[in-house]
Amino acid sequence: MRQDLTYRGHLKAALALGLPLIGSHLAQFMVHVVDTLMLGWYGVQELAAVTLAGTFFFILFIMGSGFAWAVMPMVAAASEAGDDTRVRRVTRMGMWISVGVGIAVFPLLFFSAPILTAMGQDPELSEIAQQYLRIAGWGLFPALIVMVLKSYLAALERARVVLWTTLVAALLNGVLNYALIFGHWGAPELGVRGAAIASVVLQLVSMVALAIYAVRVLPQHGLFTRIWRPDWEALGEVARMGAQIGLTSLAEAGLFSASTVIMGWIGTLELAAHGIAIQIVSLFFMVHVGLSNAATVRAGRALGRGDELGLRRGAGTIIALSLVFALVAVVLFLAIPGPMMGVFLDPDEPLRDAILTVGASLLAVAALFQFADAAQVMALGLLRGVQDTRVPMVIAAVSYWIVGVPLSYAMGITWGWGGVGVWMGLVMGLLLAGILMMTRFWRKSSRIAG
Repeated sequence: MRQDLTYRGHLKAALALGLPLIGSHLAQFMVHVVDTLMLGWYGVQELAAVTLAGTFFFILFIMGSGFAWAVMPMVAAASEAGDDTRVRRVTRMGMWISVGVGIAVFPLLFFSAPILTAMGQDPELSEIAQQYLRIAGWGLFPALIVMVLKSYLAALERARVVLWTTLVAALLNGVLNYALIFGHWGAPELGVRGAAIASVVLQLVSMVALAIYAVRVLPQHGLFTRIWRPDWEALGEVARMGAQIGLTSLAEAGLFSASTVIMGWIGTLELAAHGIAIQIVSLFFMVHVGLSNAATVRAGRALGRGDELGLRRGAGTIIALSLVFALVAVVLFLAIPGPMMGVFLDPDEPLRDAILTVGASLLAVAALFQFADAAQVMALGLLRGVQDTRVPMVIAAVSYWIVGVPLSYAMGITWGWGGVGVWMGLVMGLLLAGILMMTRFWRKSSRIAG
């Protein structure tokens, strides 16, 4: 059944769902920002090492999260159709697959030092990174289940509980980081291992909180009733879509991960500046991710209704919101790069000025790709909402790995442009992806009418 909402109505609906999702993504990402900030104050070497470790962890996490992202549009469409049984089936199998992914990739985290060293990273930094990952790796299991539960709740437009749970977990992480990294309040000084322990604790707390909410507030779905029983049909559906989404996300995350590796080849100072700049850019990007999630849910519900007009109006509205915020980011990156970078470093750090200089140049380049980055993530969210994931996977692979990564290497290393060259490669990859994916969505959107 069509919902003939005006653009103003779509704006209200997008904000009602999108703002809590944005808040939850920002709160979740603040975990990484706090880790970076506190370790930047603890030492440049530790900051560089955890930049490597965090990138390594994230690329595996984002690949596994594809199955959680698949749950979101499937639950949204099923909920719109009033099919509670399907809601339960796909969500439960999403959790099954997430645990399987965690088991499969955990050895890579536990024995990460040889892998990082083989990738050309400094052996000492690689060893410190492995110390972090051998603890933080245990948090991958609850983290992936949390992603499934967040997708399930967001698809049901219950984003506020996701926001509050994430805020409490982020606050807990900050307190634990302060105690365990530096050894405050009688706790042992554990450095990078303390940051890892804090991350595991917050993931466990988040998982338990969301699971309790699902059981008590949404008992009709019975998510955990006989959860050990397989549902091969639903598992196959989630696996197929999730693998495509995971590979798409892996291609994009891999672009930024590759840039981190290339930065490591340039030098520790450049890697540290890159680590801080990536945190700042990613913090702003979380706004677009939240809006993209809202776009997935709204598009999924339009698909369930066969509402082409509602899909296109809603898409135009939420894309406009994303582009407005991209403009805000551009202004800030160009106007105040120093103050934003500076909060991550000890004022007495000898390399502070050098790191800030490199970081300011990176943020200037980041300003170039804000609109392209916003376009590609919004198009991805909308395409997932209409359950179109195979072609976007191909677009991402071509844009990021055939265009973006080679250009980052060529500009940064071969042509000697350094960090700015590496980030210029990111610009080209994101620009191509944004154009192709937006074109794909608007063509696809005219063919969903029921």
